[in-house]
Amino acid sequence: MGVRLFGVARRGPVEYLLMGRTLALPSFVASLVSTWYGGVLGVGEYSYRYGISNWIVFGVPYYVGAALFAIFFARRARRSELYTVPDQLDRAYGRPAALLGAGIIQVLSSPAPYVLMVGVLLQLIFGWQLVPAVLVGTFFATAYSFRGGMRSVVNADNVQFVLMYLGFAIALPYLAARFGGMDFLKSHLPHTHFVWHGGNSPQYIFVWYFIALQTLVEPAFYQRAFAAKDEKTAQRGVILSIGFWMLFDFLTTFTGMYARALMPNLANPVTSYPSLAIEFLPPVVRGLFYLGLLATVMSTVDGYTFIGGVNFGRDLVWRLRRKSDESRVNFYSQIGFVVTGALAVAMALFFRSAVDLWHDVGSVGVPALLAALGTSYSRRFRMRPRAAAWCIAVSGVVALAWLLTKFRAGAGGAYLLGIEPIYVGLTVSLGFWLLDRILGKGRAVVSSEPLSTPPTVR
Repeated sequence: MGVRLFGVARRGPVEYLLMGRTLALPSFVASLVSTWYGGVLGVGEYSYRYGISNWIVFGVPYYVGAALFAIFFARRARRSELYTVPDQLDRAYGRPAALLGAGIIQVLSSPAPYVLMVGVLLQLIFGWQLVPAVLVGTFFATAYSFRGGMRSVVNADNVQFVLMYLGFAIALPYLAARFGGMDFLKSHLPHTHFVWHGGNSPQYIFVWYFIALQTLVEPAFYQRAFAAKDEKTAQRGVILSIGFWMLFDFLTTFTGMYARALMPNLANPVTSYPSLAIEFLPPVVRGLFYLGLLATVMSTVDGYTFIGGVNFGRDLVWRLRRKSDESRVNFYSQIGFVVTGALAVAMALFFRSAVDLWHDVGSVGVPALLAALGTSYSRRFRMRPRAAAWCIAVSGVVALAWLLTKFRAGAGGAYLLGIEPIYVGLTVSLGFWLLDRILGKGRAVVSSEPLSTPPTVR
């Protein structure tokens, strides 16, 4: 059993890492939708607190980001015939930018927030302690990736996609039939639950539209675009996914609003969905709802653990070793799965807050990658290689340093000058790009070859 679990899969890297680039439209949609929608407990908390504003904060910004990816990047990514985001950075800017990007992506793709959510769900459902719940959930969510690679992840996502919709599609109509529809909600909820801002300031809403720029550098989107069977599948798959996210946001938002209407004094709103199931759903519906919650989170855990493992094995270890032979890439990736899972568990138990993890990781990763990666597909707008590497490094460091200012003495958790680190990092990143445009004489393109490393062995 140990040999099967840890043995190197007898498949080439294209098959193991990208399903042989045969990902068809239905599985593309199911895999992307389920992987990108893992923060279901956070959605439940926000819907409980602020109602339909959940759609404006956690829905619309990401629909816009996904649409921009579909329009500008999906076809280009598939056409590139690459494996990963650092491969694209390597092609456009060379090895230093690729290694820096791989380091950022190793953090950006961490499944830590979702590992924490799996642990919380198992804790609430079975009464376990958080640490063993996190460990068990992480193991079972990622173990099958070792042998089957991306194909195993996608097959699991297909099942989890059905379960996540089934759980909410049964629970919400049951609640409406038992307690009443919109009239019941309007009579039991604050009026702010039915306005776009939910009682929050426009500035608070606005910041999420910048955080949603993460979609444009999101490894899960690029990985599925690289694996798609053709360019049309990559673009249409993202567009169709937006529709499914809209539907799921409808289900999750109104389920959270029922939780608030039925349990107005819930001590910890992050448990709104599990608490709703325990108090108001009959056994069969409750079981299906639990399955839906677990499927929603675990699909993201296995997806991001796979991305992190591939990034560690191929984009860090293999690239650092400077070898053209890819026969060891699968083995390095399997080691990466263990490393990624272990780091995710450590981060989850240290932070104990999925929202903090989302915010902090995105605030550093997005500014570091956005300018360099976003312009890398255009020879006209891309930066020179050295400028791109410095842009990634300095933007990330500045954003991280600004993030840490909330821990300074007397800060009370406030950032320096009251400015979010993502704004500072994006300003630095944009500044590098503009300065390079002004100072650059002649567009220094690295090469028309796919990678700065020797040609890949297919």
